[in-house]
Amino acid sequence: MTSVKAQTRFDEPVTQDVLTHAIERGRKRGGEGVHATSVKYVPLLKSLLVSFADHSAVALPVKNYPELAALTSANLNKLTLGFGGSALCLDDRDLHVSIAGLVLASKPLMEMAATLIATRNGQKTSAVKVRASRINGQKGGRPRLALAG
Repeated sequence: MTSVKAQTRFDEPVTQDVLTHAIERGRKRGGEGVHATSVKYVPLLKSLLVSFADHSAVALPVKNYPELAALTSANLNKLTLGFGGSALCLDDRDLHVSIAGLVLASKPLMEMAATLIATRNGQKTSAVKVRASRINGQKGGRPRLALAG
């Protein structure tokens, strides 16, 4: 982890250079976290359809979330995205709900996410893995598990 000393720059004038630098920093950090591009209430499914930049989407059943289940259809249709696409917002009710938090509350979605992460991590290669594989290959391959008898 990198430590960063806090800086006070409340009186720094906003020049074109400062603005350009801030925009570039934002672009570099843009890949972190959940960033939805749209939200739509689908009455037939009684779910919120949260879409992302690649046109994929996740349907979140309203009944599974107490903060959403209490809303009327009219309120559900008024939901907007806020906080850079990371939250569902309803200004009429001062409601701000994290999309990541909604996914986290769904056991099936979390199990799917865990499986996907494990698959992705298992596909990673490193110098250490390559070296261990070569050493095991020279010994005749991966050692067999000893079965308890």
